[in-house]
Amino acid sequence: MLSREQVVTALKERMRQAENLHHAPGERLTTGISALDRLLPQGGLSRAALVEWLGEPGAGASTLALLAAREACREGGSLVAIDRPRRLYPPAAAMLGIDLEKLIVVRPQTQADERWAVHQALSCPAVAAVLCWPEKLDDRTARRWQLAAERGKSLGLLVRPEQALAQPAWSELRLLVRALPAEGNRRWQVEVVHGRGASAGKSVELEFDDATSAVHLAPELADSTPHARPAGA
Repeated sequence: MLSREQVVTALKERMRQAENLHHAPGERLTTGISALDRLLPQGGLSRAALVEWLGEPGAGASTLALLAAREACREGGSLVAIDRPRRLYPPAAAMLGIDLEKLIVVRPQTQADERWAVHQALSCPAVAAVLCWPEKLDDRTARRWQLAAERGKSLGLLVRPEQALAQPAWSELRLLVRALPAEGNRRWQVEVVHGRGASAGKSVELEFDDATSAVHLAPELADSTPHARPAGA
């Protein structure tokens, strides 16, 4: 098992050629799904921010977060996956278009090491996106991660269970992902539950094409606009 010092050395070596990356603080990033972008302020995600993808395992939250990470890394920079629960399967990530040459997977043994690794990765200007599955997230840790993302100009993608809705958020954006009944391709509903400048309650239904690994607007909604959740729903 590698020590912390060995992990840091390995990360620095992998990132050596990307150390001069600089991104504009206000730069907007696409999620990789135009129908979802239309729900978001200025048509995308803000770099140097935290985004929470809330949903139960298998509901699609991890897939959508990986697509956003792919777009964040498109112009350069690494994707660091802090994968303590061992949710990431690199071949599946590659099917979604993740460049495995830019992927760094860290699997901490403890929550303390997980928190430390996320903070270090978000602070690094050579990292374009950080993906993690935190089991618990207290206010102090979330705030430290947000400040680290602002410092490193990195996009933090946090995949969390749906019950995290009951907890306060330091993230710029919270998206709730739920699986929908479907025959054939998988379908998901994505709802904005919190976002600076976004209209909470708006949602869109998406379909995942298993043959191409592409995500698009569900066919029956192709000619409609994103809809808002009815009051009291």
